[in-house]
Amino acid sequence: MILDRALAMASARGLGGLSIGGVAKEAGLSKSGLFAHFDSKEDLQLQVLECAVERFIQNVVAPALGRPRGEPRVRALFDHWMSWETSSSMPGGCPFIAAATELDDQPGRLRDYLVSAQRDWMEALATAARIGVEEGHFSDDLDGAQFAYELYSIILAFHHFHRLLRDPSSRERASQAFEDLIRQSRGDSPLPARSASAA
Repeated sequence: MILDRALAMASARGLGGLSIGGVAKEAGLSKSGLFAHFDSKEDLQLQVLECAVERFIQNVVAPALGRPRGEPRVRALFDHWMSWETSSSMPGGCPFIAAATELDDQPGRLRDYLVSAQRDWMEALATAARIGVEEGHFSDDLDGAQFAYELYSIILAFHHFHRLLRDPSSRERASQAFEDLIRQSRGDSPLPARSASAA
């Protein structure tokens, strides 16, 4: 319960916005009660990141693994990832994106853990794309690592347009970009450019 509350706070305020006192107040505990669970602010932040990874696996990865291998599974990963990004339990969106902005130039345990988790996720996406090749859904010359890079780029753009710019077409544009990536991965001819409002 404490970590879920802290994760929601980190989503909206960033890891730097977490404090023992703030989380204790949000969870209805005393500071001394919270110190029984966490030795320091950094320990709290690290456990929040670990909790975020667990929730991501539960809500994004595990459901997608129930889908058939190849393109259906890639589509499920994207759909669940978008739902994760807009979940009401995380009012500020994906905590990994927020943490990356904070930690990219801050060496230490928090950055090391985030980098490891994100590299694992990129490899999982690349593997899903390579399986799509094995299943005959994608072109034989598809670069799995490049696919993962471009898919993550779509999510980053969605976060920016949806959270910061409050663009009402952001979800539609992200879906269109994803479909373009899928067509490209199949080796299909690209469709003519179109605006999100005309979709």
